[in-house]
Formats: sequence, structure tokens, C-alpha cells
Amino acid sequence: MKNFKKYLAPIVLSCATVTSAQAGEVEVLHWWTSGGEAASVAVLKDLLEKQGHTWKDFAVAGGGGESAMTVLKSRAVSGNPPAAAQIKGLDIQEWADLGLLTNLDSVAEQGNWDKLLPKVVSDVMKSEGHYVAVPVNVHRVNWLWANPEVFKKAGVGIPNTWEDFPAAADAIQKAGFIPLAHGGQAWQDATLFEAVALGMGGSEFYRKAFVDHDMDTLKSAKMVEIFKAFKDLRKYIDKDSAGRDWNIATSMVINGKAAMQVMGDWAKGEFVAAGKKAGVDFACLPAPGTSGQYTFNIDSFAMFKLNDSENAKAQNALAKTIMEPAFQETFNLNKGSIPVRSGMSRAKFDFCADASMDAFNASAATGDLVPSMAHGMSTTSYIQGAIYDVVTNFFNDESLSAQDAVNRLAQAVKAAM
Repeated sequence: MKNFKKYLAPIVLSCATVTSAQAGEVEVLHWWTSGGEAASVAVLKDLLEKQGHTWKDFAVAGGGGESAMTVLKSRAVSGNPPAAAQIKGLDIQEWADLGLLTNLDSVAEQGNWDKLLPKVVSDVMKSEGHYVAVPVNVHRVNWLWANPEVFKKAGVGIPNTWEDFPAAADAIQKAGFIPLAHGGQAWQDATLFEAVALGMGGSEFYRKAFVDHDMDTLKSAKMVEIFKAFKDLRKYIDKDSAGRDWNIATSMVINGKAAMQVMGDWAKGEFVAAGKKAGVDFACLPAPGTSGQYTFNIDSFAMFKLNDSENAKAQNALAKTIMEPAFQETFNLNKGSIPVRSGMSRAKFDFCADASMDAFNASAATGDLVPSMAHGMSTTSYIQGAIYDVVTNFFNDESLSAQDAVNRLAQAVKAAM
């Protein structure tokens, strides 16, 4: 995004708005293409179309959103971004700085967003105090999904710490199962890595490393220890993991081929879509060592400037609908996440969601609510990409030592800042 801003700046002066020939249409860029995700986005499409507007789907496959962002940048450069795009974290402010996002304050004021949203959420949705994006949900990233039947057959319990993980994983492997389902993609490697870092380092260490980018923390002995533990997990992942999408890894746990997966609670949407019941067919626990902590990821849609009045009305209707109770409940039941809107009824949510809601509130009070580095909540995509490169290269290169990785991490983050 850093270099992209320099490239796009001159174009923005002449192409700051979007035109569309069809009145009342919103083109929506997202990467929700798996089973549970597709069911979730269909809810929003249906609610919008019932209001008489047209939804133009612009889905770009890729669980971490890297492909979608590449396409969005290309569209922005051509002066033709979509009406709404799934953008997260600090990247929202990056797009707003380019002058491409529209002001949603009137919709937010009418919907009372400031009172309905936790401040940690509303702050991310604003640029210079004005709403330019609307949050969809809250995901807890530091989850461990497990198949109880596999553990039963292996004769071991689900590990509570990363120090306990190897013994359980060895027993699972000996019983003929894959201990850890994983997809060999950079964002999935980073998701696993940040769970290890949080579990072994704690919230303050995590915040210093991945929010403040403190060089002493990035180069510390604790970080070396974390990289070593992270690398040790490689032997518990099957040899066919390279390039595997996250939902395929989830299906390995669902089908009993693998015992566990470290993944955000969007994975629960896959279990639900497969007809599985929480607490019976699958277990949801905090990732090892992180029971009192909460790594959050907020899905959101940034709204781009439009100069067609009917399309702008449809865009405002989209923003309004996203925050309404009907969508918040149905969407999050499908997606596996929890509502971002406070005061929602929990009646239809399972105990995994209940646990997530309780943990979100508790961790916010204790200071253990931390933004996900792997999912773009703690830093810009430019620094995130630099961390991705170090983490995934280390994880897949046996010749690199943990000290090598730590040195490279500090250098990469410093260069990207």
C-alpha cells in the first residue's frame, strides 16, 4: 500500500468518483467464497435486494484477501473501484487518505453506531473522526478446532499449552492421524505463528512486537524461542499442505483425517455447513496458552465515492442493513463469528459463540484484547507483508535457524516502517 499510494496519487485527482449506468446498484468486492462464507454473504445480498436495490457480486477467491486487494488496486488505478470493498484494519485509513472513500456519518448517526459499537471497533471504521466503513462482525482468531473422536482414538487430551502440544501430536501421529491440519499459504502460516507468539509471549509481548513494532522485542530471546516452537510444528503437518485453502484444511478435521486446526472462527461456519454440532462433533477452545486472550479480526466494508445518486442511495442502504439486528444475527450464525453490534440476543448462538462473546468482553477489560497481525488489524498491509515473507520462508526452509528468522524479522519490519 505504501508504494501503491505514490503510484495512485496523481490518478486520484482526476478519478476520485465512480460512475455506473444502472441505478440503485452496488458492486461489492469480497473474498467470501467457501461454503459457510458464501451462505453468509447471500444473506446480505437477499436483504438488500428486498429493498429494491441490485447487488452486483464481485467475489475474488482467496481466504486471506491478498488476491482481492490486488484486483481492487488495479480497479482503483483505472479509476473504477467498486461501490463497496471488503477492507480491514489500518488499510481503511490508507484508502481514505487517498480521497477515495465516502462519508457515512449520516447513516451512522441515524443508526446510532457510536453507541452500538465498542470504541475499539468504531475507531478502526473512521478516518479523521468520520465513518468511511461499516463493520460486519468480530472474529476471534486464536481458536483451536478439534475432532474429539480423533483424540479419543489416540488416547490423549487436547493440549492447553504449546509446551504440551508435541506429546499430544506425537500420540495422534502414532495413531495414524494428521495432528495439525494446515494450508501452506502465507496468511495461514502467519495465523499459526501469531497464535504461538501470543501463547508463549503473552499479550504485552505480542502488542510490543506486532502493534508497536518495538525492535528490542522483535530481536529478543523470547522471539527466538517462539520461532523455534513454531518451526517444530512443521513435522505435524502433512506433506501435501502446500497451497491448500483454509477451508480444505478445516474439512480434514471435520472428516476425521486430522485432529486439529488453528484458525479463526470462520472455520466454525464450515462445521455448521457440514451439519456438525459444537460440543459433540467438534470442540472449540482457545489456541494453546491463550485462554485469557483474544486476537480479534473485524470484517468490514469500506464505501467508495459514487457520483450516481441512485447508486449512492443503494450504497447507504447497504451500510444501514449491515448494522441491523436481522443481518447481524443471521450472518454471524452462518459465518461462525459474533455480532459487532452490542446488545444482541444470544438465544440462537451456540456455546462457541457464547464463549467468544464472553472472552471479547473480558479481554477488553483486562487489556488482553489484541489486534490480529496475520489479518491486518495491527498494522498496514506493507508491514504485514514483510512479516509474512519472513514467517513463511522460515517455516518452509529447513536451513534457516530461529536466530536467522529473528534477525530477518527485525530488518524487514524496520525497512517497511
